[in-house]
Amino acid sequence: MNSAPLSPAVVARGERSARFAVPGLRAATLPAEAARATRAMPTAPAPVLTVALAPAADSASRQARRAPIDHFATLASPWGRGRQRLYLRWKQLLWRGVVDGTLLVKRLVDVVLSSAALAGLSPLFCVIALLIKLEDRGPIFFRQIRVGQFGREFRMLKFRSMRIDAEERLKELLARNQHTTGVTFKLKHDPRITRVGRILRKYSLDELPQFVNVLRGDMSLVGPRPPVPREVALYSLADRRRLAVKPGITCIWQVSGRASIDFPGQVQLDVRYIESRSLREDFKILCKTIPAVLSGDGAY
Repeated sequence: MNSAPLSPAVVARGERSARFAVPGLRAATLPAEAARATRAMPTAPAPVLTVALAPAADSASRQARRAPIDHFATLASPWGRGRQRLYLRWKQLLWRGVVDGTLLVKRLVDVVLSSAALAGLSPLFCVIALLIKLEDRGPIFFRQIRVGQFGREFRMLKFRSMRIDAEERLKELLARNQHTTGVTFKLKHDPRITRVGRILRKYSLDELPQFVNVLRGDMSLVGPRPPVPREVALYSLADRRRLAVKPGITCIWQVSGRASIDFPGQVQLDVRYIESRSLREDFKILCKTIPAVLSGDGAY
């Protein structure tokens, strides 16, 4: 029996089904079974990304290795060396400008605050001077040689809180020094201190004339306390780091225990200030000084 001719669509479907012919399966189900089998097969990662990334990584690595070589290669020419010297000189000038600018602002703050303190505390100065004079008729101020920045000596002013012969009697009291290192001398019940002097020392009122030293430029408001030459003669090289900056009226150890801190502790705190000093740190210390002075703790 002759069959009707097949249409082109049917022929195409038959060809596609014949490509997936598997023995034992019906012809009608061959396309669906083949599609499911194809989806279930694992797919390998696309090699395009690997091929694309590998050259980029190698190029970046080569550039990183070549950068120092290129830098030194530029120094081989006179133009490259000159440009490098100009760059380093510019960095030095920029750093010096920052440091000098900070010191200039610090000096300006010293002058303004010291002038204000001397003007505002002038009535208190008169009262203290009268009390000192009435007690023993001796001089009001005590001038002592102190060592400042880089070993420069200057005369530091204080309200006199000791008897007139205090310096002569010091040798008799050195054996009773409460600072065991022997560099600085501190004696809690020092017999040389006058009655008015004990009050002045307790609240650090004897230090007020040092605002004059600040105006002169010998001292700053904040900085390590200036030592006497006798103490500096006993300094080690590490201790001399305290002389790297301008001395001050107050510093970290003045607000952290005052005279109760021994000499090694004072050096440690002074060096910490020198290594981290800033205008912000100075203002923090000044703000802490007022309550520390009013409390009178650690002062004698």
